[in-house]
Amino acid sequence: MTYHTPFTQQVGIAIPLICGPMYPCSNKELVAAVSAAGGLGVVQPLSMVFVYGDDFREGLRWIRSQTDKPIGMNVLIEKSAKAYEERMQTWVQIAVEEGVKFFLTSLGNPRWVVEKVRPHGGIVYHDVTERKWALKALEADVDGLICVNERAGGHAGQKSAQRLLADLKDLGKPLICAGGVGDPEAFKQALEMGYAGVQMGTRFIATTECKAHDDYKQAILKAQAEDIVLTDRLSGTPCAIIKTPTVARMGTQASWLEKKLLKHRKTKYLMRTLYALQSVWKLKQASLKGRGYKDFWQAGKSVEGIHTIQPAAEIVKLFAEALSAEQMADTVSD
Repeated sequence: MTYHTPFTQQVGIAIPLICGPMYPCSNKELVAAVSAAGGLGVVQPLSMVFVYGDDFREGLRWIRSQTDKPIGMNVLIEKSAKAYEERMQTWVQIAVEEGVKFFLTSLGNPRWVVEKVRPHGGIVYHDVTERKWALKALEADVDGLICVNERAGGHAGQKSAQRLLADLKDLGKPLICAGGVGDPEAFKQALEMGYAGVQMGTRFIATTECKAHDDYKQAILKAQAEDIVLTDRLSGTPCAIIKTPTVARMGTQASWLEKKLLKHRKTKYLMRTLYALQSVWKLKQASLKGRGYKDFWQAGKSVEGIHTIQPAAEIVKLFAEALSAEQMADTVSD
């Protein structure tokens, strides 16, 4: 089955569905399975290299051995350590050399990514949570926008999917709904609303291909929307996670001193780096070791629609079947 929207036509996929990049849950098997099924799997390089131990180039080539359909790469462009920036630039170069065409950028100015990949036919979509960030992304000449709403997992936005769409639909770029979609009906509703596609993360954690610990997957199946809480104890900025015994004991608010250091001009970048190192370690251990470590599990409010662990291809198929040709025609006209 193929359903046409501005996004699918631009990227060359059959179903307007992205398996969003997730640290630490995006392993190469999951990316390959979603793309092979007609969606778009997106590689998260930190997960591929530092969580699952793959060489980046060889990991991309392994995915290519499983499917010749489009895949994407996540580029985190936050200004932090110079060594990190140089490594991310190297990964982008490798992705270009290996034929990756779709790049999903976040946290910083995507201009250098656009300039790097466009001569090779690359397409760049940028994460945004509100209009001012969307306008900055358009100044960098991105091709589309990932609209992260208040129901997303990880670093969620503050606005509803409906409000974000209303705020951004006049910008003339394909818009992707990110957050709150965990079942076929919600997928259909997002497209009927006017989005050109949907990005899901939490739903794809609860798959047979995802290598996250079964404790994590079971927590997603058991959780309800009200069990998703925001904490700034992981990264210094609000992050949506499942409320677990560990989270309840630690609380969700940074200390007054941490907040002060995060706001101070001279210390905020150091604090962000320290938080990043801490969260990378904690999330990796929790994902791989389950309750044997500490249960810091990122998830969005879409948990309320997730009740089974299924193969990724089966999920893509079920979501595609929720759509009708007439509904997709309406989406294209938007």
